[in-house]
Amino acid sequence: MTDARVVVVLTALDLEYKAVRKHLKDIEQHRHSTGTRFEIGTVEGTDCRIAVGLVGVGNSNSAVLAERAIQQFSPVAALFVGVAGAVWDSTPLGQVVVADRVFAYHGGTSEDDGFKARPSEWKTSHHLSQLAHHLERSGTWAARLPLDAHMSDGGRPSVMFGAIAAGEVVLNSRVSVEARRIHEHYNNATAIEMEAAGIAHAGHLNSAPVAIIRGISDRADGEKTSANDGTWQPRAAAHAAAFAIELAVELANEAEETPMTPNEPRPTPPSTTVNNTASGNVGIQAANVTGSSVWMSAAPHREQVTDPTKALAELRALLDAHRADGAVDEETYDAAKSGLVNAETALRDPDAKGKKKAVIALRQFGGLVGHLTDLAAKTAVVITALNGIA
Repeated sequence: MTDARVVVVLTALDLEYKAVRKHLKDIEQHRHSTGTRFEIGTVEGTDCRIAVGLVGVGNSNSAVLAERAIQQFSPVAALFVGVAGAVWDSTPLGQVVVADRVFAYHGGTSEDDGFKARPSEWKTSHHLSQLAHHLERSGTWAARLPLDAHMSDGGRPSVMFGAIAAGEVVLNSRVSVEARRIHEHYNNATAIEMEAAGIAHAGHLNSAPVAIIRGISDRADGEKTSANDGTWQPRAAAHAAAFAIELAVELANEAEETPMTPNEPRPTPPSTTVNNTASGNVGIQAANVTGSSVWMSAAPHREQVTDPTKALAELRALLDAHRADGAVDEETYDAAKSGLVNAETALRDPDAKGKKKAVIALRQFGGLVGHLTDLAAKTAVVITALNGIA
């Protein structure tokens, strides 16, 4: 399934799933060939399509099913949404935490003189981070909160950004070995849970942007009880779902647009063209068209390139230039470069599906570099041209 407006949203618990589902209409069932079931619906008043799935508890489950969802839907991004425990007593219940990085905190070595941490770490892409911070500042996401939404300190739910520690146990103590490990080795963690590392790893391997959005439902301090969970888990899940849905809508909107800074003149990059020999009309964004040729430059008199692979080479060169000037962080650069490699590999496939696979890879690439105006514009042109000759 390929749709530029699809965002995958995954949850571990049924109550988290239902919190997301409440925001959707026109819901349809989708069954993966392995038996995994998803529901696909549209966010009210938008064109944003959400494919929601239940992964269950644990990083191994989340990794497998996240990759399955990413491969199945080729989404703009994958969001993991639900509840988590607070690492610090000062964090109020109901707070929304958006991960700026995820630690797989159980990685390490056990030696005679104690535990030595060797965690895996994944950072949120620059693009997703920037968009999430924008939504937090604008406050527009709060319109999706339940009318009775509030935190344990009596305030309205707000958003904070920080590291999330993902392990393999439920933490309910401030003095256990597990708690000491968190405070000694992962002191900058804000929340703790059991699935984010699997989701983040799947996103990294598939060059798909991932965001982890959690509502604080307990303080992991020994006071976690079924009664408290019954009160705060649904509330925290609803708060996280509200932010996630607004983020998904913004991501879907961006996928349909070529971002340009207001009043900024369109750059005039080196010429690249892709010939379209197919019949019919082809819609073009940020390009000039003469006959059946698509120009990525401001005017069609520049040198024409008939091989789409050369267009991908220009994308790679421009990505390298942005990395060199610091506009792209290392994690985003690695994921974006991997997306281009996937597109180049797909184009070499003589099978008719090769161009479709290349388009999917480029859409994922475009989601990673959407904040870079010239690169996003070039990517949109190549995608449109490939769709025209597929």
